[in-house]
Amino acid sequence: MPDVIETDICVIGAGSGGLATAAGAAMMGASTVLVEKGLMGGDCLNYGCVPSKALLAAGKAAHSFRAAAKFGIGATEPDVDHAAVYEHVHGVIAAIEPNDSVARFEGLGVNVIQGEARFVGPKEIEVGDKRIKARRFVIATGSTASVPPIPGLDSVPFQTNGTIFHDRKFPKHLIIIGGGPIGCELAQAHRRLGADVTVLEMFSIMPKDDPELVDIARQSMITDGVDIREGVQIDRVEKSTRGVVVVLKTDDGETRIKGSNLLLATGRRPNVSSLNLEAAGVDYAPAGITVDKRLRTSNKHIFAIGDCAGALQFTHVALYHAGIVIRNALFRLPARVNYKAIPWVTYTSPEVAQVGLNEEQARAKYDGNFQVLRWPFHENDRAQAEHSTDGLVKIIITPNGKILGAGIAGPGAGELIQVWVLAIANGLKIGAMAGMVVPYPTIGEVSKRVAGSYYTPKLFGERTKWIVRFLAKFG
Repeated sequence: MPDVIETDICVIGAGSGGLATAAGAAMMGASTVLVEKGLMGGDCLNYGCVPSKALLAAGKAAHSFRAAAKFGIGATEPDVDHAAVYEHVHGVIAAIEPNDSVARFEGLGVNVIQGEARFVGPKEIEVGDKRIKARRFVIATGSTASVPPIPGLDSVPFQTNGTIFHDRKFPKHLIIIGGGPIGCELAQAHRRLGADVTVLEMFSIMPKDDPELVDIARQSMITDGVDIREGVQIDRVEKSTRGVVVVLKTDDGETRIKGSNLLLATGRRPNVSSLNLEAAGVDYAPAGITVDKRLRTSNKHIFAIGDCAGALQFTHVALYHAGIVIRNALFRLPARVNYKAIPWVTYTSPEVAQVGLNEEQARAKYDGNFQVLRWPFHENDRAQAEHSTDGLVKIIITPNGKILGAGIAGPGAGELIQVWVLAIANGLKIGAMAGMVVPYPTIGEVSKRVAGSYYTPKLFGERTKWIVRFLAKFG
């Protein structure tokens, strides 16, 4: 007979969302079991956010050597030690690992069980020789890179974000299939570190972002030397003596692109297939587990959060979900998700950040009854001082000044977007942003200036001039 563990809450998956849920539940007094079949920290720490940003930082450092001439400093091609770059990447992972470790969570009072979970009933799972019965379950199993059905792919070696940071051999020519955030970030990082890079995208790169802002990042990547090919149709892939060949369909026949390495960045699929969800009465689809606004599944004793729940696939969304579940599962409060102020960032140089509606979405929802405010980075004094003038702030508002969305392409866009997240989440109007006092000189002034542009036509119009002239008559 298996060992039986009874607990208040059982969390399946030790990625960001699962760890936050388990830690919160245990620290609030609930008996908590955490099950993980792979590495603690999940995709974000081991294969995603952390290693990719570490690699991007190395690429940015290398690029600074090439870009030094604009500051009056002799530019030079950097001497990149790729082995040391990989050590840097894994050193960053190692520095963060203790925060997500088994030892830390056991110290918080969490019973950590390492193994694969499988539901055997509506309130019961098996993990190896253990059976866990819980009042509430939270599924936080994340997602995995999807592999598209490209002919020939089964005959060639390829990488995904799950493998590329652990292959210590730096690619000579990296072909990336997929021009979403992962594809674009890794393209620019590898190019700046010395690889030839080709990005192949069926539609347009970064399709979920505002095209006007994406174009700023696109031009920067092209300037770096990334070969971006959009609107392509991949016919097949072939193995070659020096790596791989991707064959594109063209009007004239076909085009063959030869590379040393192939990276797939074509989206993600939820990790649910091994859970035996049918035994628990949990409905799911290819996009993920079906949940309501309270993140409850069709079995109201089971919640699903993060990537596996089919929502926006970001670490910060999984962390947000953890807070919603804690309120529902432990305190029986009817907390519901609200995605109107969820930001996302693509960490290219320059970065592209978005929160709320973009121009295309506003046009579809408001039928033209909105206004677009823009402010270019080249009008910012700090950006001029740092020669970082390729950027734009773009704000979507209603005619009466309600902020519907914000998009930023520029250095530090992920930091700059945060004030707009706060504004949208709290229903602030554009006047609150225009009246904000900001330090000079900072890049952050772009937010105040773009907000102030809403008032420029009225403030400096003929009516204002008439009032000033009229009042001047009284001394």
